[in-house]
Amino acid sequence: MSVQAAYDNWSITYDADQNLTRDLDQIVTKKILMRKRCKSVVEIGCGTGKNTLLLSQIAQTVYAVDFSAAMIEKAKEKVNSVNVMFITADITNQWICTNESIDLITCNLVLEHIKDLSKIFSEASRVLVPGGYFFICELHPFRQYRGTQANFQRNQEVIEIPAFIHHLSDFFQAAKNYGLRLEDFNEWWHEQDQNKPPRLVSFLFKK
Repeated sequence: MSVQAAYDNWSITYDADQNLTRDLDQIVTKKILMRKRCKSVVEIGCGTGKNTLLLSQIAQTVYAVDFSAAMIEKAKEKVNSVNVMFITADITNQWICTNESIDLITCNLVLEHIKDLSKIFSEASRVLVPGGYFFICELHPFRQYRGTQANFQRNQEVIEIPAFIHHLSDFFQAAKNYGLRLEDFNEWWHEQDQNKPPRLVSFLFKK
């Protein structure tokens, strides 16, 4: 099953399924971004809108992007803020934003499904204003080394979504290649993750 088809399918139960990774991502995003204020945000992989409402509170305009139309439909049911524009698009293609027009880009639990990070970092660097931020929160590669990847259950079958491993150094190198410098880096555990590798890793890069 393709990534897009999988997320279209998963959208039906995504919010109701037990998912510690999803829940921790929401906590982390709020912790890192809740005090920021900006004119414009591009939310890459908005999904069902778990972080979109927060972004609508810290930015004048939010462009919430996902390539799963079914996920976006779920997000629209929860988020009706007038400053949010939902866009169905493939982020591996050129983004609709003009050069140096965006203050903040967020990317949550998306990049494991992207084979080549360079295209994403290239576009992020292109559309960010000087001094703009690129926030990333992803499944920690240490988890991936142990075989963990995004999955959900349908009719007693576990459906694993195609994923690629990006080492920590891959993120740092991609950022360096496109003129982004590291402002903050953290590893995160859910309260149920005692004595386990970190569940998530987050980066805050600045142009």
